Amino acid sequence: MTRSKRLLDIVLALAILPIVLPLLLGILLVLALTQGRPFFYAAERMNSPDHAFRLWKLRTMTVAAADRGVSGADKAARITPAGRFLRRFRLDELPQIWNILRGDISFVGPRPPLREYVDRFPKVYNRVLKSRPGVTGLASIHYHRHEEWLLSRCTTPEETDRVYCRRCIPAKARLDLLYASNASVCFDLVLIFRTIRKLIN
Repeated sequence: MTRSKRLLDIVLALAILPIVLPLLLGILLVLALTQGRPFFYAAERMNSPDHAFRLWKLRTMTVAAADRGVSGADKAARITPAGRFLRRFRLDELPQIWNILRGDISFVGPRPPLREYVDRFPKVYNRVLKSRPGVTGLASIHYHRHEEWLLSRCTTPEETDRVYCRRCIPAKARLDLLYASNASVCFDLVLIFRTIRKLIN
């Protein structure tokens, strides 16, 4: 990560912290009344081919002892009513401001992948993870809804995994590499603006 990109992350994170914290506290109160503890979900993700970290989210699903892989229709029944709302507006990702301040991720970059996919597709992720993963990015803006639609049609974990590996990973990698070849602070600001506009729309 360049110094200018890291500086942008810190400045933006500190600037929006007075907005994020009260919003987060309000959401936690609603979650306490509607679905109870635990409020947070810490998922292992990779920000380089050989370095894992804990990515923090608000919990949007019922707790399962054995939970692995990406979310398809096979997990849809576990999404809580509050979780469905949080996911729609990506409010479940508010705690990731902590990951940004720590330097685990950036505001803009490829979404941090699960370890199992990094291990299974090293050639892809050795290239993709040359960029620091982020909360949003080209793939998040242009492919996220399509990925959701594809995975929503999968009824078993095996089918979800197969569709994700065959269709989603290659498509997102192409967009992530396109971002990497054009990365700059100005481009990051453009993608942040597009993300906000997309959520509002």
